[in-house]
Amino acid sequence: MDEILRIQPIVRDFAETTLAAIPNVLARLTYIASLRDLSSGKYEHSGLSVVYPADAVQEALKFCHQEIFSRFLEMPLSVQEQDLSECLEGMPGPIAATVVHWRQLEAYRILPPEDAPDYLRELFFSNLRVLLEILDSQRSTTRSGG
Repeated sequence: MDEILRIQPIVRDFAETTLAAIPNVLARLTYIASLRDLSSGKYEHSGLSVVYPADAVQEALKFCHQEIFSRFLEMPLSVQEQDLSECLEGMPGPIAATVVHWRQLEAYRILPPEDAPDYLRELFFSNLRVLLEILDSQRSTTRSGG
């Protein structure tokens, strides 16, 4: 409980100043995953690190990452599809190319928190594989005029 109280101001600050500007859940998840160094697992956020102790920033960002990941998985699959579509549309380049890239490289595999249980990771991966396939087929149908 003390830990939650200790990181609460950081979580609030991060949510209000950074996450609030990101339009959807998967884009938030993508952003917070990008703050994590893949070699060390440590999160890096220069703005928060200037204001708060480093260990508290780590805990707060880890907490936010887990919360956003859970929030995405709790959404109905149809809402996840819409969220994924909006997230990919917000990325540079044509969405069709982004969908193909995400499908081929499975770029989404770095998005779950490090300590997410395997069954939730697999659910997330499975959902995204299916949703990307749906988006790809919708784009193919649109391109072919059918």
